[in-house]
Amino acid sequence: MTIANALTLLRLCLIPLIVVMIHEGRFMLATIAFVIAGVTDALDGYIARRFDQKTEIGAYLDALADKSLIAAAFIALLMAKLVPYWLVVLVIFRDLMIVGAVAIAWLLDNPIPIEPLMVSKANTAAQLVALATTLAAKGFGLPVPEIAFDALHALVAALTVASVAAYFARWFRHMAE
Repeated sequence: MTIANALTLLRLCLIPLIVVMIHEGRFMLATIAFVIAGVTDALDGYIARRFDQKTEIGAYLDALADKSLIAAAFIALLMAKLVPYWLVVLVIFRDLMIVGAVAIAWLLDNPIPIEPLMVSKANTAAQLVALATTLAAKGFGLPVPEIAFDALHALVAALTVASVAAYFARWFRHMAE
């Protein structure tokens, strides 16, 4: 067990807490837990690279933690009527498409390496900013104009579409080899 993997596991363990806090309307605590989860995401990657703690299981756990945190937070915020349903569907659909493509590659005995693309990193960052902004606005009463939320949602949608397109282009090239 590396420090990087322990931080990733902590992020996974924070997800149920965040969902429960959102469900109970305790948005300040949900925001704090979400920010801690975001910090562990940045730290685990830095520690893994800086101290040579990269592991195969760590790469899978990190991706699982990222996708689980984002999906769970979006679904919980959807249930609280704080994010549009179309955006949640788009975010979840993208992740399912990517997981499905990876699974198909494995089933066809042509596994594809799990490596995040730059557009995917930008997408994840935009999703985390949108979620954190939504939580913070509700939890701390921050006056965020509706147009700012609309812009964040449009950015997340555009990056989500660009990301899935980039992954599928890479997947098709890989499968053709």
